[in-house]
Amino acid sequence: MQARRASRELSLVLFSQFDKNIKNYKKEDFMSIILKSVRTLVSSAQDEVSMSVSALNELKDEIIEYENNHPENLSRPIDSINIPVELKYTNDFQAKIDTMLNAAEKTLNALDIAELCTLSQKEDVREYLDLICENYKNNKDEIDRMIGEFSKGWDIERIFKIDKDILRIAIVEIVYIKQTPHKVVIDEALELAKKYSTDDSPSFINGILARVVDKNV
Repeated sequence: MQARRASRELSLVLFSQFDKNIKNYKKEDFMSIILKSVRTLVSSAQDEVSMSVSALNELKDEIIEYENNHPENLSRPIDSINIPVELKYTNDFQAKIDTMLNAAEKTLNALDIAELCTLSQKEDVREYLDLICENYKNNKDEIDRMIGEFSKGWDIERIFKIDKDILRIAIVEIVYIKQTPHKVVIDEALELAKKYSTDDSPSFINGILARVVDKNV
């Protein structure tokens, strides 16, 4: 994973935990917040995996029972081995499979964050992370004003928190840091939106960032 990409994702973790008194935060607080977030994500993933294992065992028991009680096997001699039978795909089975898929997705996300936490110890990742967070802390009001101005009538309080944080990170890079080409910053913001937000978020974010670039070129 590229250093600046890791810095952006770590910034997103941090921004999700910042409260309105962001100016009270210091650099040394950033890593503490990340570590707490990682512990929460990993704990949540462990709970989800436990639920998934339980659902998988229930599903296995139901399949075995379904096979045992199928007319084709009930008619066979008592000591004979069951023969495979056609399995009906029921809503109940589908719900259990969905539970397992959801758990797997959350586990992968937690592993991603754990990897990012490791990367945060690298000097280049940490430096860019601090640069993003410090610039946001020092310019929060102006950054949020831009989001409100360029969101075409959207009340900033009604914009999804994750979308606002992605926009904040990108605006910091475009307007204040100015070390990365605008196209790269926007592409990275859209990737974060695809990974963490809704299907409609990338186009919404792209539109606002395009206006930010037009105003700041």
